[in-house]
Amino acid sequence: MGLDIKIPIGFMFTIFGLILAIFGLATTDNAMYDISIGVNINLFSGIGMLVFGIFMLIISDLTFKKKITDSLGVDEKILKDEVREELDNE
Repeated sequence: MGLDIKIPIGFMFTIFGLILAIFGLATTDNAMYDISIGVNINLFSGIGMLVFGIFMLIISDLTFKKKITDSLGVDEKILKDEVREELDNE
């Protein structure tokens, strides 16, 4: 199956985390954080979502590269070396 759900999930969490972290930074001295014992929940949850989103994108990129290498059956470095040799011979 060629569907990799990690890419859209990674983008969604990265975008929402970035928005929430910026909102948390913009409202650091707001009275609404008195309810949460003075903890800036927006900032910390935004950073957590941002880290998770970036992690998902990194994992999807690594598995995507592995799938391409497995489907080609050729290592990328070997392929580049062969192309360089062909270009040098011309």
